[in-house]
Amino acid sequence: MKDELAKCIEHTLLRPDAVEADYVRLCQEAVEYGFYGVCVPPSRIGLAREHLADSDVRVVTVAGFPLGYQSSAAKVFEVEKALTEGAHEIDMVINIGLLKEGKWKAVEQEIRGVVGVCAGSLVVKVIIETCYLNDQEKIRAAQVVQTAGADFIKTYTGFGPQ
Repeated sequence: MKDELAKCIEHTLLRPDAVEADYVRLCQEAVEYGFYGVCVPPSRIGLAREHLADSDVRVVTVAGFPLGYQSSAAKVFEVEKALTEGAHEIDMVINIGLLKEGKWKAVEQEIRGVVGVCAGSLVVKVIIETCYLNDQEKIRAAQVVQTAGADFIKTYTGFGPQ
């Protein structure tokens, strides 16, 4: 049971004050406990890959993190770079402002842009940051994420209000 649970854990370190030793420890812990993956900032993909080279632990990174208000082109660029650096999965943050304005097509196009870059080679998870959404927006956001072809939906970055 414990091993099964460990294989579901994505060990995450996205603090802005984290240093190399913190990421090395994150990777060591992921290997030691048999975690599914580590989630690191795009600038630390190479370091994580290096320290996980002889393991099955996946490298996950983020796009548009943590606030989601980068342009769609910037998010696509982040994902293209992550792909070339060896990330296995992407956690992208949607543009909350567009969502709050009801610009569902724009939100869907942004997600499709990221999904398109991944072309089945990377898992795409979309963070909808539910702390800012009412119930109707949560439902509609989930529908848009599904329609756009993302693999998973996530609810919270951990950086918004609780």
